[in-house]
Amino acid sequence: MGNTRSADVVVIGAGQAGLSTAYHLQRLGLAPYEGFVALDSNARPGGAWQHRWPSLSMRDVHGVAALPGTDAPEPPDTARANEAVPAYFSAYEREFALPVIRPVEVRTVTDGPGGDLTVHTDRGDWIARAIVNATGTWKQPFIPYYPGAETFRGRQLHTVDYRQPEEFAGQRVLVVGGGASAIQILAEVAPHAETRWVTRRPPVWREGPFGPEEGRAAVALVEDRVRQGLPPQSVVSVTGLVLREQERAAADAGVYDRHPMFARLTPSGAVWPDGHQERFDAVLWATGFRPDVAHLAPLQLREPTGGIALDGTAAVRDSRVQLVGYGPSASTIGANRAGRVAARNVLRLLEPAAA
Repeated sequence: MGNTRSADVVVIGAGQAGLSTAYHLQRLGLAPYEGFVALDSNARPGGAWQHRWPSLSMRDVHGVAALPGTDAPEPPDTARANEAVPAYFSAYEREFALPVIRPVEVRTVTDGPGGDLTVHTDRGDWIARAIVNATGTWKQPFIPYYPGAETFRGRQLHTVDYRQPEEFAGQRVLVVGGGASAIQILAEVAPHAETRWVTRRPPVWREGPFGPEEGRAAVALVEDRVRQGLPPQSVVSVTGLVLREQERAAADAGVYDRHPMFARLTPSGAVWPDGHQERFDAVLWATGFRPDVAHLAPLQLREPTGGIALDGTAAVRDSRVQLVGYGPSASTIGANRAGRVAARNVLRLLEPAAA
């Protein structure tokens, strides 16, 4: 299991939010390893980006914000996102000599000795005065339950399982979900298969540019939910959907002719509320993710409303815990800003009380 070690601050996760936090902790004077350490569950740098489907190119993503202290990467549009972004993260860790230890799986965080916290991992325990949780959502894919799902004999997969459109050649594919991933995957799969798109609510399409003012308004809506202790929504969920140039052909072909949700699944397909049935070979759940925070459960941070209430990045129920990449800071730009705020909050926590 390894020996018990200690650091003033343990950062859990080394994706965009975790790396940003580590950078700011180092700039504020905390020494690597003794002052702070980042524990990452992945074997390689890159956070969740390394797990994205191979056909996702840099042209498809909404852009990656520059990590603090560097310029934004400018890979070619044709570069695979699951290679280009991890390469950027890897170079960043080396450039700033950030103390990232991997692979380390954090199992739980509990109250420790003398008011500290104990971070229990598969490689031993860490005692810390504070933690910054930067675990994101990728390991918590959400698939809603619908009657009959367990009887469906075709393939069911979530966005995390999707690899390439050719695997659906000649099939009938039911795509569920109203987010950006559903839009991207539908455009890819439609030339190879017959698709049907279903969502719980009609999609909200946004026309025109999305500038800083619109971005701030969207983030404010998510922040308000987190402040109230409600489960966070993604920033994208309040910005609306935009068709990019590469998806126009799919729109013209009727791929985005949205249908309401089915009532139940059957062994061979789906049944709609009016009773009509359709056959499908696969159901692809592009239904999003939930925050990866189960390891924090022993600290009892959740509100009765279901979420973790935050004051900035600090958990309202325990100021020793900072959350970044959670709710309003789930975007790449938001993660950078949250990393700076969390680092400053931690430093204030560590400073001895004024005499």
